[in-house]
Amino acid sequence: MSANNYLSQSGDVEKNIVTENINNVYYDDIVKEELHEAEAGHELKRDLKARHITMIAIGGALGTGLIIGSGSALATAGPAAVFIAYIFVGLVVYMVMCALGEMATWIPLPDGFSGYSSRFVDPALGFAVGWTYFFKYIIVTPNQLTAGALVIQYWISREKVNPGVWITIIFIIILLINLFGVRFFGEFEFWLSSIKIITVIGLILLTLIIALGGGPDHDRRGFRYWKSPGAFKEYTKNEHIIHGAEGRFVSWAAVLVTAVFAYLGTELVGVTVGEAQNPRRNIPRAIKLTFYRIMIFYVVSVFFLGMCVAYDDKKLVFASKASTSASASPFVVAIENAGIKVLPQIINAAILLFIFSASNSDLYIATRTLYGMSVNGKAPKFFSKTNRMGVPYFALGFSSLFCALAYLNCSANSAKVFGYFVNVVSILGLLTWICILVTHIYFMRALKAQGIDRDTLVYKAPFQPYGSYISLGFCILIAFIKNFTAFVFEFDKTNFITGYIGIPVFLALLFGYKIIMKTKGIPPAEADLHSLKDIIDREEELFLENQARERELHPPSKLGRIYENSIGLLF
Repeated sequence: MSANNYLSQSGDVEKNIVTENINNVYYDDIVKEELHEAEAGHELKRDLKARHITMIAIGGALGTGLIIGSGSALATAGPAAVFIAYIFVGLVVYMVMCALGEMATWIPLPDGFSGYSSRFVDPALGFAVGWTYFFKYIIVTPNQLTAGALVIQYWISREKVNPGVWITIIFIIILLINLFGVRFFGEFEFWLSSIKIITVIGLILLTLIIALGGGPDHDRRGFRYWKSPGAFKEYTKNEHIIHGAEGRFVSWAAVLVTAVFAYLGTELVGVTVGEAQNPRRNIPRAIKLTFYRIMIFYVVSVFFLGMCVAYDDKKLVFASKASTSASASPFVVAIENAGIKVLPQIINAAILLFIFSASNSDLYIATRTLYGMSVNGKAPKFFSKTNRMGVPYFALGFSSLFCALAYLNCSANSAKVFGYFVNVVSILGLLTWICILVTHIYFMRALKAQGIDRDTLVYKAPFQPYGSYISLGFCILIAFIKNFTAFVFEFDKTNFITGYIGIPVFLALLFGYKIIMKTKGIPPAEADLHSLKDIIDREEELFLENQARERELHPPSKLGRIYENSIGLLF
C-alpha cells in the first residue's frame, strides 16, 4: 500500500479515533512498507508520548551532576566560580540543543544524531558518534549505580554493608523495567521525573529560606560564604596551592568538567525519535522546553547552594578532609547545617530516586543507541532483534553487562570511582556535542546549496550560523583543557587517562571506519535532505487533521486551556 492510497483511505476514519492510535497505525503501515526500516522482529513500538519524551530528557539530565557533582565543584572552586561555570556551559548546551532541534524538526531520524552525521557529513562520522554515544551511556549507567551506593552510605556505612549489595539491587530493578517495554518504561519514568522536578523546586525554595535565615537556627547567611572563606577558591592539590588570580582561574577551569557532566543527557531526546508518537511535533517541542527547565534548575540551585554551604565545609564528601561517612549531597549538608531534623533523611531518599531514575533512562538510551546502529548496519544485526513488546533484548543484555563497572566501588573509595567516571563520561559527552554542532553546520550548508531557505523551516535555530561555530569552538577548547590539572604540580596519570581517553577512541573509530569502508565526505549539494521527509510531512498532516477533529468533538474546557498553557508546559 502506498502512502497516498493510505491517506485517501484514511479520509473516512471515524472522527472519534484518538490521535495516538492514528499515529501508531500510520507509522506502522506506511513507514515500514515504504522505507523497510526494520524487518519483522526488529521493530520498536511507538508508545512514547510527548510527556514521556520530555520527562526522559529531564530524568536523564537531572541527576548526579546536580545533586552530588555540585559538591565536588563547590569544594574545588567556590560558589561564584561554580555559578559562572554552570552558566557558561549552559549557554553552550543551549546552542547544541537548538542545532539538534532544527535537524530533528526537518527529518526525525530513528538513529538520531548518528543518522544526521551519516547523511550530512560522512558515514564515518555517523559511525564514530554513534559508538561514542553508546560508550558514554554504558559508562554513565554504572556511574549512576556508584552514586546510588554513595547516597545509601548516608544511612549504612560501607563497613556494615558492602556497596555491591545496593548496586545489585538497583541494577536488577532497572533491568526489569527496561524489559517490560517502552510503554511501561515511559510511564514509570514520567512519574519518577515528576517527583524529581518537585524535589528540585523544593530544594531551591529550601536553600533560599535557609540563606535568608528561615531555618531552625535563624542564621541569616546571605552572601557570608562568598566573603569568608570566599566566592572563589585558589586551586589546591595535595596540599599545594596556586595563589592569587591565577589560582582562582585554574579552579574555575577545573570545575568545567563537573559543569559539563551536569548538563550531559540534555541531548538524549534525539535518541527517542524511534519510539515517539508524531516525532515531528513532539521531539522539537521537548528539545526547546527541556533546556530552559534544566538551565533554571541548575543555575538557580547552585546559586542558592553556594549561599548555604562554604566550600571548605568538612561535611562535603569531596572536600580534602572529608570522611567516607559524610553526606553524598551538598544539599543535605545545607539542611543539616541549618539544624533541620528528619528532612535530611527525606531529601536523601528523594536523591536516591533521582539516581534510580537517571540510571533507568541511561540504560534505555544505551540500548536504543546500539539498536539504532544495528538497524543502520553500523553494529551486528542481532542487536536490533526485538521481542513482542518491541524491546531490543540483545542490545539490552549487552549494554547491561557494563554495569559491572560499578562494582569497582567494592574495592575502592566510592568518591574516587565517581570522579573517574565523571572524567570519562564528560569527554564522551563533549565529543557528542562537537559532532552535533559539526553536523548542524554541514546541514545548514546543504540547505543553502540545495536552495532551501532556512526561514521556511518549522523550527529555526537562533543566532546561526555563528551560534554553532562559536559553541563548537568552546566545546573543542573545553575538551582539550578540561583535565589540564593533571599536569599541575605533579603528573596525575589516572586523571589524565580518564579525562582524555575518549579522544583517541573517537579518532580511532572515525578514521578506522573511513579507511576500512573507504567512505568519503558528502558534498553539501549531494546531502540527503529528503528521504523520509515526505513520510514525516504526511504523518504530521494526518496528525493535525485528526487533532483538529478531536478538539471539535471534545473541545477543552476553560480549566483545561489554562492547564495547557501553564502547568501543562512543565509536563
